[in-house]
Amino acid sequence: MTGPVAPAGPPYARIASEIRRRIETGELRPGDRVPSTRAITQRWGVAMATASRVLAALRQEGLVRAVPGVGTVVCAVPSARRERNAAAAGAPPPATVPGQLVRAAVELADAEGAAALTMRRLGTELGVPTMSLYRHVAGKEQLVALMVDAVFGEEPLPEAHPPRGWRARLELSAALQWRLYGAHPWLAAAMNLHRPLLAPNGMRHIEWALAALEGTGLDAEARMHAAVSLFGYVRGHAVDLQPESAATRTSGVTAEQWMEAQQERMAATLADGSFPAFGAAAPAADLTPDSLFRFGLAAFLDGLAARMITMTP
Repeated sequence: MTGPVAPAGPPYARIASEIRRRIETGELRPGDRVPSTRAITQRWGVAMATASRVLAALRQEGLVRAVPGVGTVVCAVPSARRERNAAAAGAPPPATVPGQLVRAAVELADAEGAAALTMRRLGTELGVPTMSLYRHVAGKEQLVALMVDAVFGEEPLPEAHPPRGWRARLELSAALQWRLYGAHPWLAAAMNLHRPLLAPNGMRHIEWALAALEGTGLDAEARMHAAVSLFGYVRGHAVDLQPESAATRTSGVTAEQWMEAQQERMAATLADGSFPAFGAAAPAADLTPDSLFRFGLAAFLDGLAARMITMTP
């Protein structure tokens, strides 16, 4: 008697095949964490580079995605994949329309980052010729603008029943933006306040802030500066989310794990007393992206409130 024959191929392919089987059988469900690069090296006895190739292969297939602060998790089946499966089963694929094109582009950028988003790759995901996409968008620049607009439309501001007071309204707008940037790490880098995209759903946050600041004592110029500065603050704070997402995706090491691995080096740097203020404050500070966002937002709004007092006749 002989045991089962191991699947042929390089080590990374065999490991990816095993994890793929667990996903396809439902043992690993959408949202479940898959083994990290470190766990793969320990379980299968392979090098870190091999473990990274395992996760890269699964990401390329659209089976997993990196979630900042969580790790690599199983994806929900993207709409484009569902359509390809339906076509393979004999069902006619739906016509490619702008809305479907934008949704597929957002899913691809969410799963693999902005660098993976090309018209050729998008055509492959949708199962249509690349050139057919240009019937709906002039090019990638217009597509990105539509993606940004669609994403900002996911969580509309409560126009009918807004919070009371200018500060509560600005806090709500900033919190919604921050949440969208976290859900779509590519979003912040896709925008440029010096050359703003025409995205009406994003512009509504500026309109919301301007309306909230009416009657506060700020003149029109100050209100516009405050509204755009708030939008820029949230976007600027979120710019690090994309490289962090990419680093987690390629290495399997989360930001928290990376920081833990640097503790000895940090302690050695502080040991000689060259940074006394830093050394005194660091142990008491629990810094996270969310805590830094909240602190900066409160400081911004406090400063705005002080300016209102000075400008009030």
